[in-house]
Amino acid sequence: MRVIAGKFRSRPLASMPGLDIRPTSDRLRETLFDVLCAGNRDALAGQTFLDLFAGTGAVGIEALSRGARKVVFVESSAKAAVLIRENLASLGVTEGYSIQRSDVTATLRKMANAGIVANVVFLDPPYAGQTLYQGTLEALARWSGVNAKTVVIAEHDKRFDPGETVGALQRQRLLKQGDAALSFYRKIT
Repeated sequence: MRVIAGKFRSRPLASMPGLDIRPTSDRLRETLFDVLCAGNRDALAGQTFLDLFAGTGAVGIEALSRGARKVVFVESSAKAAVLIRENLASLGVTEGYSIQRSDVTATLRKMANAGIVANVVFLDPPYAGQTLYQGTLEALARWSGVNAKTVVIAEHDKRFDPGETVGALQRQRLLKQGDAALSFYRKIT
């Protein structure tokens, strides 16, 4: 696993052995950021990016590498949170991020109280935890930190559909690649 582009291009990232964490593949991450950046290298400059169910932190680190101002990594696993910190340290990243070791709902509540608004939200719960998709997308649809300009992206198994509409979130695009898929949502006001 490596950083695809930007400041940390081609730098390796560590993962954990076993099946506890399923990192987003390099190819799918490249597709994700090709869509988000649409040929504009500076598309993420100054943006706030949330990496929910962050695992190794690869997606959020890719956002930092491509110029995101702030990345919030949300991960409930202590081992995964340590791994994210180690991956950031291996790249020499000392600022522009926070690691929230808690569940997503608690973090969203905390961020709402702080008045934080996200430009991009990426969620990648365990594929087996399909109920996590519904609950997380519903929470994001209600969260004050998501507005009509925020892009919410869910990575999921291509055989599972998290929904065309979830609360105030409407899917704008569905991309399938291998066994995975990316659903892109916007809030309808």
